[in-house]
Amino acid sequence: MSVAPHLLVVAVQVDPAVEKDWNDWYDKVHLPDIAGCPGFLSGARYQSVDEKGERHYLTVYELSNPDALKTSEFAKLRGWGPFVGKVTYTSRCYSRLTGEKAGS
Repeated sequence: MSVAPHLLVVAVQVDPAVEKDWNDWYDKVHLPDIAGCPGFLSGARYQSVDEKGERHYLTVYELSNPDALKTSEFAKLRGWGPFVGKVTYTSRCYSRLTGEKAGS
């Protein structure tokens, strides 16, 4: 399995009143635009449904370098566009550990 050296992980909850439109925008506009920024290798979305039936979304972007988050292209596209105020989220950039063995 090939794994990118860096990941940007974005966990999101969205207002159910705009969820369908938000998903359409995210899939057709936001994800392709962000994944096309310099230093971004790919992006994939995931969903889970909790015991109350609420959906939670996770997007994982593979990065060649964490400096991808500092480009002007990314700065112009980041954020929630027409859905500002309808989304709560957390995001974090992770870097792969190297030189360590599992269980040591």
